Amino acid sequence: MAELHAQILIVDDEPDHAEVMAESLRRLGHICSIVDGFTSAKAELTMGTFDVIITDMVMENEQSGLEVLELAQRQQDNAATIVVTAHGDIPTAKAALQGGAYDFIEKPLDLDVFRNLVNRAAETVMLRQQNESLKGQVDSAYGFEGIIGESPAIRRVIELIRQVGPSTLPILITGESGTGKELVANAIHNQSKRASKKYVAFNCAGQSESLIEDQLFGHVRGAFTGADRDREGVFEYANGGTLFLDEIGDMPLSMQAKLLRVLETGDVVRLGQNSDRSTDVRFVSATNQDLRARCENGEFREDLYFRINGAEINVPPLRQRREDIPLLVNHALGKFSVDMDRVRPTITEPAMLRLVAYDWPGNVRELMNVVQRMAVMTSGDVLDIAQVPDDIRSSDSDDSYSVGSLAGIGLDKLEKEAIRQTLAMTGGNREQTSNLLGIGERTLYRKLKEYGIK
Repeated sequence: MAELHAQILIVDDEPDHAEVMAESLRRLGHICSIVDGFTSAKAELTMGTFDVIITDMVMENEQSGLEVLELAQRQQDNAATIVVTAHGDIPTAKAALQGGAYDFIEKPLDLDVFRNLVNRAAETVMLRQQNESLKGQVDSAYGFEGIIGESPAIRRVIELIRQVGPSTLPILITGESGTGKELVANAIHNQSKRASKKYVAFNCAGQSESLIEDQLFGHVRGAFTGADRDREGVFEYANGGTLFLDEIGDMPLSMQAKLLRVLETGDVVRLGQNSDRSTDVRFVSATNQDLRARCENGEFREDLYFRINGAEINVPPLRQRREDIPLLVNHALGKFSVDMDRVRPTITEPAMLRLVAYDWPGNVRELMNVVQRMAVMTSGDVLDIAQVPDDIRSSDSDDSYSVGSLAGIGLDKLEKEAIRQTLAMTGGNREQTSNLLGIGERTLYRKLKEYGIK
């Protein structure tokens, strides 16, 4: 950790004691401000920014320190607060910890212990700030509404979201499980004119017909046993906003007819009631199934398919956008490091290449789970090939990925595809690409220009 220069606020109504603490910290390079009680602290915490706040517990009254702590939690949520208590005042110290204090220290102060405690608090805060900054850099550089990626495939998805978002078209999102279809649905809502209204998601998978009907359309009191009050369904609840039905392909046929009627008229009828209620929702749905094939097999209504498919957005599986894997891995490491309040680990080249080469049948959801497991299970700050799970490390998916079907393809096309796929696998790193292909960097640059590969 580089030399620390933390901004520190000391709250103490004993000037000599406050000055001793401040001087001991200034010698370490910290910048200290001193105030004499809650009222003065309130002004500083409202107007200034601090990394560490040190407050005496008893000042104007016995609760002054806890009041400073509570205010600091509201005004300086990234700061660490240390409470100074009288000797043996354990109940008060426990109350401070429960209130969110970083730690407490007893009087009379051992200045060496005090300085070490403050340094640890400052390091914790600065690591958290660094992790947040790294996460923000990744999101701002490569993210759109939580969708991370720079590949042509994901750029097409983002462009479609921008195009259809402001419209009123019903949108059908297709793709394998774990590709991020709900992120796309949420992004469509945020790009729409209804962004300030409700976004409501409902999963149709594994639901009985009666439960789906109740969830979608609601019921009135006495409609069935246990219905002791009126309840609105998700159509009414999302009125004016966006309703997202996930796994719509799993909806029972009989319910599909009822859904079609609501989509055509905008009117819902609660269970147990004859009169209808008007609703206005932007309808977005998603499925991991081939709805055209299900229509041909009589498992999905063709008229409903055409109604929900005003525009289709297909979210590609991760194996078709491998160049995004390094971005997703680094995004995940930044996020999980913040969640765990620890330094963000780095990942070695062999480990990253192994992750890029894997086929990820569970797609982005599986990748996020694996990266989280790797981050949790390592005690160091470097993730190497040893931290990659055995089933991924021993997988032969990289062989099938690099070979493919070669019969009848011209040599120039094979060479171009080999370069393109190796660039994708290395996240665009030309040095790694030339090493893996066994050619010089100059040759690679010439080939890139020759084949028009960016």
